[in-house]
Amino acid sequence: MTGNNGRGMVIQERDLHLLRELSVMRVVDREQAKIVAEFGSTTRVNARLLALTRAGLLRRFFLGTTAGGAKALYALSAKGAQLIGVPLRGPQRRKDETLAADFFVQHQLTVNQIYCGLKYGTLPPGVSFRQWMSFFAPIADRLRLIPDGYVELETPSGLVAAFLEVDLGHERGPVWGKKIEHYLQFARMSAPAGKAFHRPFRVLVIAPTERRVRSIRKAVAALTEKIFWFMSLESIHSDGLFAPVWLRPRGEERLPLIPLVKKPKEIS
Repeated sequence: MTGNNGRGMVIQERDLHLLRELSVMRVVDREQAKIVAEFGSTTRVNARLLALTRAGLLRRFFLGTTAGGAKALYALSAKGAQLIGVPLRGPQRRKDETLAADFFVQHQLTVNQIYCGLKYGTLPPGVSFRQWMSFFAPIADRLRLIPDGYVELETPSGLVAAFLEVDLGHERGPVWGKKIEHYLQFARMSAPAGKAFHRPFRVLVIAPTERRVRSIRKAVAALTEKIFWFMSLESIHSDGLFAPVWLRPRGEERLPLIPLVKKPKEIS
């Protein structure tokens, strides 16, 4: 589907794909836009993001960096949301506003990093991306639980389903205590009507450092040794999502997210 936005700009299928992904990701930086829209060069993605912003389909604002500069971020505008037929969600920041810090945006960009790795990254042999869900309300009545995402992967051993929890160190112990209890309650519940979450499921917890991972693992291990898997952003950056570096609530054995299925030996 292509069309005209009324100002002489031809809307391409790639543009629509980017807008649809923004309805899931809420806010993206240039590199994430480059990944999901499959731009081959930085020059081309910069030019297209600027054109979509000038056409009123994207809202642009800026976030300060540790180096003292600022990077551009993009979210759906009301016009962009209307074009693809979705509610307007995402950070409501003023046009071209520069933010010194924004915990929501930083958190969402990290969630997007995981999403891009699962949907657009290199997956292990025999593994394919099936679906992702974002949440804007609790996943079940009576549970104040809003995961950062839900993913399903097809693997040689069957379907792997997991909820995602990204922790950047801003949530205190009592918050995690409630979150753990809610996930355990949800694991015991029947799936809510109209929401087909695969069971059994995992809860993937990703924290910035190994130290933070240990802190959350300790809280989880006091209540359960099941469903939770842990990894640090440090490990993701150095080893990738599918490396054998995941930890369970108890023990120090490092595991792959998806076990490698060995091919049966040929009979000679």
